[in-house]
Amino acid sequence: MAEGQDPSPQLDEIERLALARRVPLETVPRARLEAEAKTFAPQGVVAFAEPIGPVELERLVRPRGRAPFVLVVAGVTDPQNLGALLRSAAGAGVSGVVLARHRAAHLSPSVVKVAAGAVEHLAFSVVGGIPSALGELRRAGLFTIGLAAEADRSLYDLPLDDEPVALVVGGEERGLPPLVRRRCDELVAIPQRGGVASLNVAAAGTVACFEVARRRAMHAALA
Repeated sequence: MAEGQDPSPQLDEIERLALARRVPLETVPRARLEAEAKTFAPQGVVAFAEPIGPVELERLVRPRGRAPFVLVVAGVTDPQNLGALLRSAAGAGVSGVVLARHRAAHLSPSVVKVAAGAVEHLAFSVVGGIPSALGELRRAGLFTIGLAAEADRSLYDLPLDDEPVALVVGGEERGLPPLVRRRCDELVAIPQRGGVASLNVAAAGTVACFEVARRRAMHAALA
């Protein structure tokens, strides 16, 4: 914790939990804390934890409980966007996330901070190639949905029940790469009525995650 902070219930709670779980707690000058944080505006507290270890892709398609709901991130490079996507994914009930090993954002301190705790509730698989991972997901029985702004079909018209599903989102600049598009079972767009040409990838991914979650929940309630 940084020295000289105003008293707050949040800091008191952190101290209480650290003491209860025997986590060493150190008070340091703010300059040192900010140098260690590796994020923008660390808010006076930094936690050092073991890195989150990736799991095999096979683990994502066999979660406990209901049918898997996987988010595939194909080329997002901005840590802020990835963190926001992960926060939305956890809130929508995504069971696992697929990340590309190369030319993409990973679980950095900035991503973890923006995700606001979501990374603790998601399983991650890091793959060498998204197209081959989509092939594996399809062979495991997942219906793969690619989010593309220019797609003819609306996300809201997609026939979707409580089946295993993978939602695929592309990068900030070019969206879904051509080979990734071809590996998806269906391409859908989010209808827009304003003057903006397209949504930010984090915003679009949020809308799509919650729409898929809504449709799955509605079908499960009717079953």
